[in-house]
Formats: sequence, structure tokens, C-alpha cells
Amino acid sequence: VQLQASGGGLVQARGSLRLSCTASDASGRTFSDYYMGWFRQAPGKERVFVATIGRIGDSTYYADSVKGRFTVSRDNAKNTMYLQMNSLVPEDTAVYYCAADRWTTAQAMTFDDKGIDYWGKGTQVTVSS
Repeated sequence: VQLQASGGGLVQARGSLRLSCTASDASGRTFSDYYMGWFRQAPGKERVFVATIGRIGDSTYYADSVKGRFTVSRDNAKNTMYLQMNSLVPEDTAVYYCAADRWTTAQAMTFDDKGIDYWGKGTQVTVSS
């Protein structure tokens, strides 16, 4: 599956952005076959998990740093996952990546991203103070 993240940009603190991750799969598998997640990497830091979602959107997990501010969702009919980011702070500045895997569950993604099979190229989010 190929993943394309979009929606990043420059925003002032306390502003909002919505990221999208659209999947295309030439193998014939459906989008709902994949657990999905958002991760981010700030300059000079390791990549960390932000939010993950189950195959039909029935389960979601969030990093403590974004709970109550970010919401992950998916529309399987549109092959797209979203990340609604509100009340942004400068510490949210990072490259945001979307990821997909058929077998690594949304919960497992929160503590082990090394085994995730598919990654998008990332979209830059910059929050100014």
C-alpha cells in the first residue's frame, strides 16, 4: 500500500490543522484491512507515536501529549485517515508520518513502530509562538 500524507503547514499557537493520509493499494486489499497510525519526528529527536486507530475506527490510542487536543479518525470508503489537531503548541512542530500495517494492531503500534510495514513520506507541521 502507498500512503500520502497532506495538510501540514505553518500555524500560530492555539490554531488548528487537519492532516489527511490517503492510501492506494494495487494488491486489491481494502483500506479496512489495515491498522493505521500517525507518528511525528521533531528536529533532533526520535520518531514517536501520536495516535493510532483500529481497522474500522472502533479503537483509538493517543500519546499523553496530545490527548484532548488531537482526534484521529478514518473513512474507509475514502481510503483516508485524518488527524484533527486543535490547540496547537510549538512543541507540536514536527514532520508527521502516517503508517499502516495489516498485523500490528493499533495498540501495538503505540509502543513498537519498528515492525510497521508501510509509511508515508511525511508532512511538515510548524507551530509558531
